Amino acid sequence: MDIVAESGVDHVVTAIASQERRELLATLAEHRSLFLRTVQGISDDEARCRTTVSELTLGGLIKHVSLVETGWANFIRTGPRAASATDEESANAHAAGFEMVENDTLARLIDAYERATLETDELVRNVPSLDASHPLPEAPWFEPGASWSARRVILHIIAETAQHAGHADIIRESLDGAKTMG
Repeated sequence: MDIVAESGVDHVVTAIASQERRELLATLAEHRSLFLRTVQGISDDEARCRTTVSELTLGGLIKHVSLVETGWANFIRTGPRAASATDEESANAHAAGFEMVENDTLARLIDAYERATLETDELVRNVPSLDASHPLPEAPWFEPGASWSARRVILHIIAETAQHAGHADIIRESLDGAKTMG
């Protein structure tokens, strides 16, 4: 009888974990869809266009969110990487991640983003435990000695995507009046 009860508990725990993963993936899909809607029907030149006082562009945001998602997925897999770049190099690399440069095309940026999302989705489905955690890299914006679980990282990817989808919506509306979120 104990074996049946124990396997019943295991089944319930597995079902709850599966439901959580489905909900995380559904939320990611929703925000990604809103985000990608902001670049539908625009040219590469429009994707590079600054429409507000901000430096942000639609193409630059696609590039940034792709890099962020890839970086955090790698964090879930391997933990923090040793920082070999200087603070200035890191700042420059971060800034470049927002820039749609001349040889970038919107189609290639979207393709890179979609590849990143597929990898993240696969990771969410297959990471052994959403509770697995790694120490965060040392940075002024992280609490010293803090760790994030895979779950926390996925929630951060959701927040980052939603935040930048909002930025992109404003930029797109300023570009041509299109309202992608309402």
